Amino acid sequence: MNLKFLFSIGLLTWGSMFLTAQNDTGNWLMYFGTNKISEKFSIHTEAQYRNHTISPTNIEQLLLRTGLNYHFKSNSLATLGYAHIGNYVYESEQKSPEVEEHRIWQQFLNSNTIGRVKLEHRYRLEERFIEDDFKMRFRYRLMVFVPINRPTIETGTLYLGVYDELFINDKRTFFDRNRLYAGLGYQYANNIHFQVGLLRQEVQTAAKTFLQFGLIYNTDLRPVKE
Repeated sequence: MNLKFLFSIGLLTWGSMFLTAQNDTGNWLMYFGTNKISEKFSIHTEAQYRNHTISPTNIEQLLLRTGLNYHFKSNSLATLGYAHIGNYVYESEQKSPEVEEHRIWQQFLNSNTIGRVKLEHRYRLEERFIEDDFKMRFRYRLMVFVPINRPTIETGTLYLGVYDELFINDKRTFFDRNRLYAGLGYQYANNIHFQVGLLRQEVQTAAKTFLQFGLIYNTDLRPVKE
């Protein structure tokens, strides 16, 4: 419990420094799901409601993403998917997105453990159709999970999650953005996680902090065997 307390205090202190340093902090409300349809295949579902401000009343983006996962092993999978992103101008009427993006994406995800620490590597390639423009982008994310109150992440575990993700363009400006995240997660049930944290996003000419709330809800859609 002492370790749990120290991690919680550290995260709150780190978060308060960001929030007080940033005049314009946004928030992301997120859902992720892995829905099994067979032993090797599952469907990825995702929705992210991103806001310009800390209050969820000034939408910046609505991201809807889905895909088909192929599970090589319990710790590795590949995905082919599609995403639609509606982008809204700050303080516009926001009746409909001013810029729309259609995105094809492929990724490979692999995880391993060192002691009680879990490492997750995610490699993602995106083909982006933004109005009349076409872009490609590569992303790499390294995420670290550290259980706080139990040796492993299981039902009833509070855990620390930290990641850094680099975005690289195929042309024009090589560097697109970088995202640094730290947060706390709680596994409520075998297939349900709750997460809250802070993300710091750096682009070429600006930086911004986002408060994040996430729900991970995984389902098994395979027929029940009698």
